Amino acid sequence: MTGPAAEVDPVTLEVVRNALVGIAEEAGAALRRTAYSPNIKERVDCSTAVFDSGGRMVAQAEHIPVHLGSMPLSVAAARDAFPSLAPGDQVLVSDPYAGGTHLPDWTLVAPVHDERGDLLGYAANRAHHSDVGGAAPGSMPTGAVDIVAEGLRIPPVRLVVAGEEQPDLVALLLANTRTPGERLGDLRAQLGANHLAARRLRELASAQATTAEDRAGLGAAMAATLDHAERTVTAALRRLPDGRAQAEDVLDDDGAGTSDITIRASVTIADGHVTCDLTGSDAQVPGNVNCPVAVTLSAAVYALRAVIAPEVPANDGLRRALTLRTEPGTIVDARPPAAVAAGNVETSQRIVDVLLACFAQLTEDRVGAASQGTMNNTLLGGTDPRTGAAFTYYETLAGGTGAGPWGPGADGTHSHMTNTRNTPIEAFELAYPLRVVEYALRPGSGGPGRHRGGAGLRRVLEILTDDATASLVTERRAHAPPGAAGGQPGAPGRNAVRRAASGTEEELPAKAAVRLARGDRLIVETPGGGGYGPV
Repeated sequence: MTGPAAEVDPVTLEVVRNALVGIAEEAGAALRRTAYSPNIKERVDCSTAVFDSGGRMVAQAEHIPVHLGSMPLSVAAARDAFPSLAPGDQVLVSDPYAGGTHLPDWTLVAPVHDERGDLLGYAANRAHHSDVGGAAPGSMPTGAVDIVAEGLRIPPVRLVVAGEEQPDLVALLLANTRTPGERLGDLRAQLGANHLAARRLRELASAQATTAEDRAGLGAAMAATLDHAERTVTAALRRLPDGRAQAEDVLDDDGAGTSDITIRASVTIADGHVTCDLTGSDAQVPGNVNCPVAVTLSAAVYALRAVIAPEVPANDGLRRALTLRTEPGTIVDARPPAAVAAGNVETSQRIVDVLLACFAQLTEDRVGAASQGTMNNTLLGGTDPRTGAAFTYYETLAGGTGAGPWGPGADGTHSHMTNTRNTPIEAFELAYPLRVVEYALRPGSGGPGRHRGGAGLRRVLEILTDDATASLVTERRAHAPPGAAGGQPGAPGRNAVRRAASGTEEELPAKAAVRLARGDRLIVETPGGGGYGPV
């Protein structure tokens, strides 16, 4: 280690590192409190982070792994598009091929300058907007075969210039959503969160300046936090034996006629460095399970941190110990104009499953059986009869986590690449013309073993409007989450609809689009986690 970072003493390093995390956490709290949509306010489908003047992530809130692992690439896209951002500017970007995840995830990047105009770093946040246009409410249409059908794709654009919101750009955004009022409220909550983070970062910079002329204190401390994370993860890797392992698993289908899509990976640990190689994975497919490379990177960063060193500060220093290899045009490194909405939420989960299966072979008692392996994305839209306005509902549903040598899996828990919460029933029924008829654990759905996998959920929603459109984007319906060390698989998930007019129940595939009438009931049963060890 050389340069200013080497001169930062351990006490200052720890104080600044925790202060940076505190800034990200406070910005996230402000975003949640001021958002309009239940998706952000209740489910916390948003993430916040702080970056240094070179665009390197130095701190993140403990939010959503699939957001945060890819956010540095969105910041890089904003910096590339606008190399000289001025004080008060904010850049909006939602492009899966420019560091994004999928179109509903809007990222805002704000440069932070001190009172002299010197660049201190960047505040950034990402929030999932429950509708950004496209062929179906919720902007994750089942069966989409190109990204145009999924909604509004936003390259890096300056939403705010010198502190002034650009009304023509805002009008364009709101004209391309079914729920413009909600979108504007959520977007302005994101703007406010970045304002707060910028203010706190300036305060921290002032506190770190030892003299009135010293402007390097915060920058040196940021560099030291990156070096510290790199040292920590490298040391953790060196405590493990060097080696290489391979694994593969499949996605059920792409919703457009392709099934059993294989993801292949190898993980190599050598001299304090890990290489995740997914170059043998299947080619990209017509449907929307294609994964942008930014999302694949998120999955690799998550797996490394979860298995090797969960206590490592989550910043770009950790990424220095990781090499990711992919092949363009494959399911894990899709090329335009491939549809990608489910790549972010479903394929990311399977990439994690495969990488963890590799790490299980290289580590001792650190990896359990597979968790549910899906986010069970449920989307509904139509007209709310109470107001006459359009509504869009989006939620990911929890399931069972895998058991491990440490004990049984957890019941009804969001796992791996999602870290969102449950929408309280009271908030849900207040916001939407829907009723929660049933919400319970699925007894016996966890995989048997010496330690049983966690149970999945059963959720039944009744439609309270005359006409609604539902999209289900789910996985692990055809292939159950596998057990480990002799444990048995968890129960696969199940989707269905019960028609009010006939009283019959129709089975639905993993990726489904269905029209619903008043009184119809949408049923989603989520997978259980795999068991660990022989019974």
